[in-house]
Amino acid sequence: MTEPAVNTESADSPPARATQRAPEETGVIALVDDDRNILTSVSIALQAEGYVTRLYSDGETALKALLENPPDLAVFDIKMPKMDGMELLARVREHSALPVIFLTSKDDESDEEAGLELGADDYIAKPFSLRLLTARIRAILRRAEPAARERGEEGLDTAPVHPVIARGRLFMDPARHYVSWDEKPVSLTVTEFLILEALAARPGVIKNRNQLMDAAYPDDIFVDDRTVDSHIKRMRRKFRNVDESFSAIDTLYGAGYSFNDG
Repeated sequence: MTEPAVNTESADSPPARATQRAPEETGVIALVDDDRNILTSVSIALQAEGYVTRLYSDGETALKALLENPPDLAVFDIKMPKMDGMELLARVREHSALPVIFLTSKDDESDEEAGLELGADDYIAKPFSLRLLTARIRAILRRAEPAARERGEEGLDTAPVHPVIARGRLFMDPARHYVSWDEKPVSLTVTEFLILEALAARPGVIKNRNQLMDAAYPDDIFVDDRTVDSHIKRMRRKFRNVDESFSAIDTLYGAGYSFNDG
């Protein structure tokens, strides 16, 4: 089987020469962004981790390729010519459950919320850490592995996963990245899931922002501690969409957050 190690497909650029996929390679990632500097730097970082990358500079070109020859995961910029990331995701979702990470403008909540509502799996704000993006890709692909194993697909990472968490009305299955409240599913991003998992693992125990950041972000990745506050705010909103009285995540001002299962 062959895959293009780097595919810079676009309306004015032919596909790159295909190269043999090495045994240690861990997945195919499509990158869609009109900024060639971002495409190049992200592609180099992912290839260093063993991924095959396919690069596209606009949404129209990417759409056809994503549907005809789907990768394992795609990373979309939102603001692009011809077809922006929002429309691209909506068109892909008509045919596919392909995992997608959005690259958004810093602190643009409207972009983030719209992307998640359309079915994006996670978002990362620009400027972003390549280590963080790689960690998020790895987490999302691992989330997809149990379903793939059920379909009999081979060559998947068999790293152990955390056990399920059942706390009162909350149920979490890390193997499937599945969360429910009162048996109603709640869709969380990878970051939100990891923060909630850290809280729910020890009900009543206060976790400060640094502890929650350690749970949700790889080592040596610096994020503003208020980022945790934003994730908590979005999580509460999502749970209140299925239960208006949801109050299981407590804020202890000056100390941090805790989960109560009462």
